[in-house]
Amino acid sequence: MSGVNEIRSSFLNYFKKNGHEVVASSPLVPRNDPTLMFTNAGMVQFKNVFTGLESRGYSTAATAQKCVRAGGKHNDLDNVGYTARHHTFFEMLGNFSFGDYFKERAIELAWNLITKEFGIDKSRLLVTVYHTDDEAHGLWQKIAGLSDRRIIRIPTSDNFWAMGDTGPCGPCSEIFYDHGEHIWGGPPGSPEEDGDRFIEIWNLVFMQYEQISKEERVGLPRPSIDTGMGLERVAALLQGKHDNYDIDLFRNLIAASVEATGVAAEGDQRASHRVIADHLRSSAFLIADGVLPSNEGRGYVLRRIMRRAMRHAQLLGARDPLMFKLLPTLVREMGQAYPELVRAEALISETLKLEETRFRKTLERGLGLLSDATSTLSKGDMLDGETAFKLYDTYGFPLDLTQDALRAREINVDLSGFTDAMERQKAEARKSWAGSGEAQTETIWFELKEKFGATEFLGYDTEEAEGAIQAIVKDGKSVDSASEGETVQIVVNQTPFYGESGGQMGDAGVIVAGVAKVEISDVQKKGEGLFVHYGRVVSGTLKVGDAAVLTVDHGRRGQLRANHSATHLLHEALREVLGTHVAQKGSLVAPERLRFDVSHPKPMSDEELKIVEEMANEIVLQNAPVTTRLMSVDDAIAEGAMALFGEKYGDEVRVVGMGTGVRGSKAGKPYSVELCGGTHVRATGDIGLVHVLGESAVGAGVRRVEALTGSAARDYLAAQDERVRTLAGLLKVGQGDIVARVESLMDERRKLERELAEARRQLALGSSAGGSGQDVREVNGVKYLGKVVTGVEPKDLKGLADEGKKSVESGVVCFVGVSADGKASAVVAVTEDVTGRFSAVDLVRIASAALGGKGGGGRPDMAQAGGPDGSKAAEAVEAVAQALAG
Repeated sequence: MSGVNEIRSSFLNYFKKNGHEVVASSPLVPRNDPTLMFTNAGMVQFKNVFTGLESRGYSTAATAQKCVRAGGKHNDLDNVGYTARHHTFFEMLGNFSFGDYFKERAIELAWNLITKEFGIDKSRLLVTVYHTDDEAHGLWQKIAGLSDRRIIRIPTSDNFWAMGDTGPCGPCSEIFYDHGEHIWGGPPGSPEEDGDRFIEIWNLVFMQYEQISKEERVGLPRPSIDTGMGLERVAALLQGKHDNYDIDLFRNLIAASVEATGVAAEGDQRASHRVIADHLRSSAFLIADGVLPSNEGRGYVLRRIMRRAMRHAQLLGARDPLMFKLLPTLVREMGQAYPELVRAEALISETLKLEETRFRKTLERGLGLLSDATSTLSKGDMLDGETAFKLYDTYGFPLDLTQDALRAREINVDLSGFTDAMERQKAEARKSWAGSGEAQTETIWFELKEKFGATEFLGYDTEEAEGAIQAIVKDGKSVDSASEGETVQIVVNQTPFYGESGGQMGDAGVIVAGVAKVEISDVQKKGEGLFVHYGRVVSGTLKVGDAAVLTVDHGRRGQLRANHSATHLLHEALREVLGTHVAQKGSLVAPERLRFDVSHPKPMSDEELKIVEEMANEIVLQNAPVTTRLMSVDDAIAEGAMALFGEKYGDEVRVVGMGTGVRGSKAGKPYSVELCGGTHVRATGDIGLVHVLGESAVGAGVRRVEALTGSAARDYLAAQDERVRTLAGLLKVGQGDIVARVESLMDERRKLERELAEARRQLALGSSAGGSGQDVREVNGVKYLGKVVTGVEPKDLKGLADEGKKSVESGVVCFVGVSADGKASAVVAVTEDVTGRFSAVDLVRIASAALGGKGGGGRPDMAQAGGPDGSKAAEAVEAVAQALAG
C-alpha cells in the first residue's frame, strides 16, 4: 500500500470504517466563500457547517479534497519545480467532526492510521501543540506514548488556526516526520526549522473557541475537528522518498513528458519536466471545474499556469503543442478518483492545445522583440517599464514571462515604469469611453469594471454561490447601501447569474446578505465583463462589502436552458429541411417560449414545419450529453460550427455540441455544433419536448419560428387535446371524425348561404322597402325601377340589378342596400338600348352623393358606389329618378 491511489482510498476507507461519511471533493471554484480565489483546504466546503449556517445529515466526514494555490496570498507558483514540496495543485486528505468527537478521538484516529494502517515508524514521529494547550499535550502522551521531548510547544500563530478576525478558531497540533540526520534541518520551533529534515505530514485543528472581537474569545458550545494531510507528502514518505516529485504519480507524468520531448528528466531540464507535470494537473482540474483561460480573475491565473508550463515545454525543445499529449496519462492516473477528468477530457484537451498553439506564436514573437530590446543590456541592468508594457499590451507577452526570460541574464524589469504605462493606458481608455448619449450614461460601469475587474461567472456549473457585494448603484450613482423598497443595480465579484446575451434572457433569483434580501429580476452585461444584477430590496439593508448568497431561480433557469438548447436543435433542422442558406437572424430565449428569425424567402409549409419538429425531437429522445469545447473561432467554423447572430466572439470560443443526426445529410454525424456562450441542458432529454407553434414573416426574406419546450409544450398540447374532446362532444362524433364532420357542416353552410342569398334576391325583387320606392315607373320616357333593400350583401346588389334589367326589359334600375352598421351601397344598371341617353356611372355618383359619399365607378351599363349614411337610402333612389327627369 504505497501508490497514491491506494493511499487515498485507504485513508477514506479507514475513516468510513470509523463511522465517517465519505464526502466527494468540492469544486476548485468555491461556491460558499467569495473571499477565496480557489479551494485551498479541505475545510472550505464545510465552512458553513462549522459556523452553524448549514446542517447536513452527518456529524463526521472524511474527504480527499483537490486544492489549488496559485493566486493571492496562497501563491506557490514561482517555487513550483524548484523545490521538493511546492505544488500549484495538491490533494488534501482530511477528517472532520462537527460537534461530535474532539481532541482525544481525533488524536487516537490519527495516530492509529499513520502507525498501524500506514505502518510509519513511531520513533520517527514528533508533534507540536499550541503552547497553552495542556490537554493536547497530555493526550499525545497518553495515546501515543510520546515523551516531552517529542511534543513541542509552539507559541506562535503557526499553531493557532482562525477562520478570520472573528469566528471559529482554535489551537493546532501538527505531526512531523524525521527524514534523518543526513538531511539538514531542525525540528519545528528551532533556528533550523526551515530545513527539509522534519516534514509536516498532518495538521489537526481543534476548533474550540469563537473570536468575538480582538479582545474577547469564548468557548464554542460544540467544539469541532478539522484536519489536513497532504497526500503527496505522505505518499513520498510511504514510498521512501524525500521529494514529492519522486512519487509514482509524478514519475509517470514526468515519464510521459520525457517520452514526448526526448529530453532526460535529470540535469538542467529537471525543473522544466516538474513544472509541466505539476501545471498539467492544476490546468486540467481547473478546466474540468469550469475555469477557462482569460485575461481576468481565475481565468487569468489559469492562463499564467498554462503558459508557464508551455514556456518550459519550449525550453525542452518541444516544437509542437505538448501538454494535451500528456493529458491521457493524467486521466489514467487520476480519473478513477476524480471522474470529472474523464467527463471533461475532450474540453481539457482542446483548451490545452488551443492555448499552447496561440501562446507559441506569442512566445516566439515576444522573445524576438525582447532580444532586440535587451541586446545592449548587461548583467545588473534593468529593462525599462515602457518596453515591458508594450510587450504585454501590444504583443500579449506576460510580465512574469518577461521577468523569467531575463532572470538567467540577471536583468530586472522596471516595475514602477510598467505600472505607470498601465495607468496611462487606462486613462486613455476612460477618455475614449466617455462620449455622449447612452455611452456617457454607461461610464459608471466602465469605472466599476476598471476598479474591480470582470465578474467571475460560475453559472455553467452551479445555480448558487457566495459573492462579495462590490458596488451598489442607485439612480446612476454608486451608493454605500440600499434599504427596503429601493430599486438598485448590484455588482459582485462572482455570480451564478447569467447576464443577458445572444438572445438568452438574464437570470432572476435572490441575493441574501444577513437579514437583507434582494429580489433579482434581470442581469445585464456591462463594461465588457461586468455582470449587473437588477433588483429590489425586499427586506433589511444591503451594504457594500457584505458577503452574500446568490441563488438563481432554478425553475426559470431550467426553462431557459431547455429553450436555448431547443433553438440549436431547431436551427439545424431548418437547415436540413429548407437548405443551408438558412441562418439565424435574431432570437429570444425566454423562460416561457422561444422564437428565432431565420433567412428564408417564402412561407414554410405545414409539412416542412412537421418535419422540422420531428427532427428536433429525434435528438431530444436520444438524451445525448451536451458537450462543450474551447476552440479558436477559425478552427470551430472550419469544423462546421455555426456562429449565432448577436453573439460577440473573442479569439477563443465555447463550442456546444448536441446529438447525432438520424436522417438527411447529418445522418450518423454530429447533429448540432454551434458557437455559444449561453447556458444549456446537460443532456438533450432534459428539453423534454419541442413543439413548433408556427412561422410568420417579419421582413423581406426573414421568417420567424416560434416554439415551446418541456412543460410549456405539454401544457399547450394538453389544452389543445381538451379542446378537441370538447369539440367532439359538441359535434357528437368520435375525435377521429371531427375533420370530416366539420367539412360536412361547412358544405351545408355554404349551400344554405347560397339558398338564403337567392331568397333575399327574390324578396327584394318582389316588394319595395321603406315605402318610398315604387315597383316600376316611367320617368322622362324610360322605365325606372328604384328600390331600397335590406339583408342583401353589397356583393349581391349587382345580381339584383341584372334581374331588374330583365324585368323592365328597357330602362334604368337602381338598388340601394343598407347594412347593419348603417352604411349604404348603391348599384345602377342601364339596359343597352338607353345607354346612349344615360350612363350608369353618372347616375350612381348622384346616388352616392345623396348617401354622403363621393365618386363611384363601373361601366356605362353597370356601376356601383357607397356612402356612410344609410338613412338617406330613399333620397338616393329619388335623386336618380330626378336625374332621369332632367
